[in-house]
Amino acid sequence: MKKSEINFTVELDDTRIPEKIFWDATENPNEGINESKAISISVWDHYHKGLLGINLWTKDMASDEMKHFAIDIVGNVAQMVADSTGDKKMIEILESTCRSLKRHLDEELKSNPQ
Repeated sequence: MKKSEINFTVELDDTRIPEKIFWDATENPNEGINESKAISISVWDHYHKGLLGINLWTKDMASDEMKHFAIDIVGNVAQMVADSTGDKKMIEILESTCRSLKRHLDEELKSNPQ
């Protein structure tokens, strides 16, 4: 049986706040460990019928990047639902939510240019 592994390493400061996040995978197209500013891991606990989730971000993760990351996660969930269930109503609601959130960020950027 072939195995595939994904590994995360989180460097914490003295107050246990993530400073750096690294990931690597056996099927990683990029060689070596990759650094990231945020991770969101969701695991389905079939015994308790619920989510086991880990959300971590580094203290230097920019707020606007975190908002884009959240939108991308919702879009990824829409794709997962499309691939796994084909539930057109759920897909449309998730995609609509992504569009609404993107419009919100665009409006926020217009009113608060950096």
